[in-house]
Amino acid sequence: MMASMISTVFGVGYARFAPGTIGSLVALPLAWLILWKFGPLALAAAAICVYFIGVWSTGEHAARVGKIDPSECVVDEVAGQWLACAAAPLSLAGFAVAFILFRALDISKLWPVSLGERLPGGWGIMTDDIIAAVISAAIVAALRWRGLL
Repeated sequence: MMASMISTVFGVGYARFAPGTIGSLVALPLAWLILWKFGPLALAAAAICVYFIGVWSTGEHAARVGKIDPSECVVDEVAGQWLACAAAPLSLAGFAVAFILFRALDISKLWPVSLGERLPGGWGIMTDDIIAAVISAAIVAALRWRGLL
């Protein structure tokens, strides 16, 4: 039961329309708070902690419901969105770019994002989002470095 609560981010994943996008949107306010209060390293560390908790919880939930990657599992979006936002400036534009890039890469599953899905259980559910987040964070950091964010 606890695994399902975590995996679905306390039921957010049961949204009828675009649960992954809603999971990412729900992640933004807390990402903003962590970045504002504690900085980018704390947000990245929180994302990695959520990643490992998510590996366990999504693996348990997927096994319980008998699906490889249940759409209601949105804790992967939280971990990924937080990691993408860790490179963003604390601004609406910075978070918007991080959100759009992360969702585009996560939804499209372009290589190398698709490699993460090949892993078993919760590892596969969570890792594709982390790969999408790392790429998003790198693009956001580059835009920021060039003065475009």
